Amino acid sequence: MILPAFAAGLGATVIFAQFDFGGAGAFAQDAPVAAPGAGTSQQADQTLPDPAAELKKKRDETRTELEALSKTINLSSDRVMALQKSIADLDKSSTNIRQALIDSAARRKTLEKQILESEKKLADLGIKEDAIRRSLHERRGLLAEVLAALQRMGRNPPPALLVTPDDALASVRSAILLGAVVPGMRKETDKLAADLANLAALQAASVVEKANLTATMTNGIEEERRMDLLLAENDKLSRSSAADLEAEKKRSEELAGKATTLEGLVASMESEIASVREAAEAARREEENRKLLTDEQRAQARALADSGVPDKNRIAPAYPFGELKAKLELPVAGDILRHFGDADGTGHEAMGMTLATNPDTVVTAPADGLVVFAGAFRSYGQMIILDAGEGYHLVLSGMDIISTRQGKFVFAGEPLAVMGAKRVASATALALETNRPTLYIEFRKDGKPVDSRPWWSAKDTGKARNDS
Repeated sequence: MILPAFAAGLGATVIFAQFDFGGAGAFAQDAPVAAPGAGTSQQADQTLPDPAAELKKKRDETRTELEALSKTINLSSDRVMALQKSIADLDKSSTNIRQALIDSAARRKTLEKQILESEKKLADLGIKEDAIRRSLHERRGLLAEVLAALQRMGRNPPPALLVTPDDALASVRSAILLGAVVPGMRKETDKLAADLANLAALQAASVVEKANLTATMTNGIEEERRMDLLLAENDKLSRSSAADLEAEKKRSEELAGKATTLEGLVASMESEIASVREAAEAARREEENRKLLTDEQRAQARALADSGVPDKNRIAPAYPFGELKAKLELPVAGDILRHFGDADGTGHEAMGMTLATNPDTVVTAPADGLVVFAGAFRSYGQMIILDAGEGYHLVLSGMDIISTRQGKFVFAGEPLAVMGAKRVASATALALETNRPTLYIEFRKDGKPVDSRPWWSAKDTGKARNDS
């Protein structure tokens, strides 16, 4: 929309194109432009935006834009063919497929973290742009005077058409260089030029960040496709026991329906489900055998685990869980909303931590462990319980689709599930000011909840926030 702005007493018309100084509605109708400084009283009448609310609003807007963008991204046929060939060329042993899944999950989580960081950068850039636009909108009278002065200096010049901050900046700089600005306006005009330059720089930075983000999202979609293919190959290796697995699944659903507590659920799984019982017994034997090792043998086993190539056929954790403090990675890329001990929205303290994620985020095993349960349980929704040894159980809930099964021993970093599109209604997600998918994590020692913070690596943890 084009707005004629008449500088008082000048008789010259300055034309602004849809150059958005102050957001939607900044130039909703034709109006005379006030002299410089006239916007001060108007500004005082306006309520300053709440920074936290503005940040949340801008992040929500950015996330909505990016979700729409992700739906427009398609992998090229060459990339799809290369991906399919890489899977076809892979040695189809269970060990190789498992390692490929762990590697794929690690790459996918890295990309998901990069996407979250880009979202935050774009939201921050947007807030800074909005602040400058509001300031420029309040000083549009000054800009009109500067442009009108330029018109008076020329011979029948065409009206100045402002489309971008660069156009306005060029006009203001010209006015300064040509001496069209009276001394009393020089300080204000210099600040106007600086703000226009900052606005142009912020917009350029947003363009670069969006381009980088698009490339990251494309790589993320490719990695997601790779994981789907690997999971399909993994399913083929388990197909021979599909009937037994289905029978166990039905039985576990019955037991989950009867259990009233997590302790009761774990106990019933370990006593009633054959695959869980047998795997748990084998893991306990391994744990007992480890206690019988000499100091030298224990040191050798730890050195092997530290090398990054622990026994790929192990059926018990590579490390005692108590020795893993400050070493575990969070199972998802996300923002921590609530820690153990925080108010849970029901007048009680939270028994675990809650993270907000993006849609379809991969969920990985935080540590080696036996999958004691994988399925829906009461108000927790879809839930996975890992037996990490030494009396520790790790509870994950809030996922959409679970890709592992009970009775399976999983390695740290192995993909277990994916998050859904929105937050799942559950008792662990009450009073959260977000519609994003949320993952609930609870550590238990001998059946009692414990604070998981000592186990997470420093780079993954931070102050809980509810601004997402």
